[in-house]
Amino acid sequence: MLRVADPERRYTAVRLASDLHLSEAARSFARRDREWVLDLRPADVQRLEYQLELVGPGGSVEYALDPGNPHRAPGAFGEKSVLLLPGYREPAWLGAPRIEGRYRELEVPGRGLGASVAIRVWEPADAEERPLRLLIAHDGPEYDALASLTRFTAAKIAAEELPPHRVALLAPGDRDQWYSASKRYGRVVAHDVIPALREAFPTVGALAGMGASLGALAMLHVQRSFPRAFGGLFLQSGSFFLPRTDPQERRFPRFARIVRFVRATQRDGALALAIPVTLTVGAAEENAANNRTMAHALAAQGYEVELEEVPDMHNYTGWRDAFDPHLTRLLQKVWTR
Repeated sequence: MLRVADPERRYTAVRLASDLHLSEAARSFARRDREWVLDLRPADVQRLEYQLELVGPGGSVEYALDPGNPHRAPGAFGEKSVLLLPGYREPAWLGAPRIEGRYRELEVPGRGLGASVAIRVWEPADAEERPLRLLIAHDGPEYDALASLTRFTAAKIAAEELPPHRVALLAPGDRDQWYSASKRYGRVVAHDVIPALREAFPTVGALAGMGASLGALAMLHVQRSFPRAFGGLFLQSGSFFLPRTDPQERRFPRFARIVRFVRATQRDGALALAIPVTLTVGAAEENAANNRTMAHALAAQGYEVELEEVPDMHNYTGWRDAFDPHLTRLLQKVWTR
């Protein structure tokens, strides 16, 4: 039960603002004496990030954190309140021992992009110039700050569940342009970013790539355009837009380009180089339908596909909570071949 105190009757309505698909009635709080209450029992999630939509007497709308809930989560668009439901547990690796690590910086000219690609590379503190495995992450700085990606890496290396490896955290730059199935960006990753990383950081074995939302779409686009670039992909809540599943995204400026790529990928796999691919998506989020469709299409083309539907929505904490065992298992698979 969510409660919002309002003894002075400052609000004419209070509504839940979240990614859950709720009707106006289902997300509207009811007035009871000196407070507003909402009996919320969402299916398919164990935690829910939200804000309060507070409507004033003149119709003004304010979005605010829930003052009665101490739980908070950081996000790309600011902090949100978090409703923790029965059964939710934080990943055990957050409190596990981890190796020491360090960061090194690299900048690669983005030919045709009008900007360079900034890369922060995490590696074990004792790496020196040893050849190591390499994981490349789109939205890398955000993944690290909001989903503790390199903390996960350090814990799994310490537990000897993963071999020592580096993580290349690619900054998103002009994200909506670069990550929306851009041929120019794909060429820069394959022809400039990956060679620069291999030259600066001795690398052994196949590369693994990961991304979330548009970053996941972009990783798959690179692999389809340059099949030997990656030996495995970890794709979270991929923005695999199609008109029938994602009509709400039609106003996105690159919607048509994304749809063309997604349709071509699902239709023609004759020249695809099938690799292990793990997709995770929130069971109740908007991208669930298009991720199911993409997983089915890639599996039919020979990819070694795992689709994991998780009890969360489209956010960095939900993506973080899916790292183990799913990213762990994907990297073990790619790096033991």
